[in-house]
Amino acid sequence: MPPKRKAPPAAEGEAAADSPNLRRSTRQKSSATVDATKAATATKATAATATTTSKDKTSAATPADKKSSTSSRHRSSAETNDVASKEKSGQTDTQANAKSDAPKSAKATSEKSTLEVKSDAGPGDPSQDRSYWLLKAEPETRMENGVDVRFSIDDLAARTEPEPWDGIRNYAARNNLRAMKKGDIAFFYHSNCKEPGIVGTMEIVREHSPDLSAHDPKAPYYDASSKPSEPRWSVVHVEFRSKFARQIGLKELREMGKPGQPLENMQLLKQSRLSVSRVAPTEFEYLVGVATERGGMSKAV
Repeated sequence: MPPKRKAPPAAEGEAAADSPNLRRSTRQKSSATVDATKAATATKATAATATTTSKDKTSAATPADKKSSTSSRHRSSAETNDVASKEKSGQTDTQANAKSDAPKSAKATSEKSTLEVKSDAGPGDPSQDRSYWLLKAEPETRMENGVDVRFSIDDLAARTEPEPWDGIRNYAARNNLRAMKKGDIAFFYHSNCKEPGIVGTMEIVREHSPDLSAHDPKAPYYDASSKPSEPRWSVVHVEFRSKFARQIGLKELREMGKPGQPLENMQLLKQSRLSVSRVAPTEFEYLVGVATERGGMSKAV
């Protein structure tokens, strides 16, 4: 609210000059005695002195008021209308500033949060630019073409270089591999064992390339029909990201996949023989939440 204007000093001086003593002195008749005339003259002088003193005191006592009044007069018409509008609505300058600054602050916070999610995104931070998957491997010994194909979450954690996820010989699973992008996250699923289930997570660090093991006669999943000139199968490279303190077993997953439950549409449960399957962001977030409640997870250093 602009400061209230006070009457200018001139008006105060006029009010002081219009004192009762002065009015009485001006109404003295010209036929008064010399003594009365002298008294009237003295009264005028006293009144004039009082008026001057009053002006000086007023000027000295109200510099701030005069300054405020001047600044109000120097406002542009737009500023004056804006102030009047705020006064009418009961809005103060502080409230107006807070209101105008709020969207900027919210936007800044939102941008900051978005940057933090993208740079620090981990197993429990679903991102719009990231897809989620589930890859199966066998943690127990099994021989294939004279080669032990055993591979567990601990084996992956021990790797110092990105691990090629090879040996996929199913077209639907291969197509899922080819759809993966660098930065995607996948669940590690222990399969074909006593207690199958999700045991941790890994990250796709290199996108698909030809699976050269398909051309090696000594490899466990050699495919004579796949030619180096026309590779049929693909591989992605992964790195360990986390191991769950307690795995989420297949029996539990089936319970979570019943009608009306969070995993009712999960591809793992709909196509159980598929070794590479998609995971919806909501499914991924839910399962990471379950793992966290059960003791959390150890992460790669």
